[in-house]
Amino acid sequence: MKEDDLKSYLAENPRMIGVLFTMVLLLAQAGNAAAGYATACAGP
Repeated sequence: MKEDDLKSYLAENPRMIGVLFTMVLLLAQAGNAAAGYATACAGP
């Protein structure tokens, strides 16, 4: 996918900017939670 295609798609669908931003935030939080859990587990 070209950069121009993405820009034109987001220009035509401005709601997707918010959706993509929300997805990035949720993925960042999930990654931090998984990393925090991995370090807190002592293991067998």
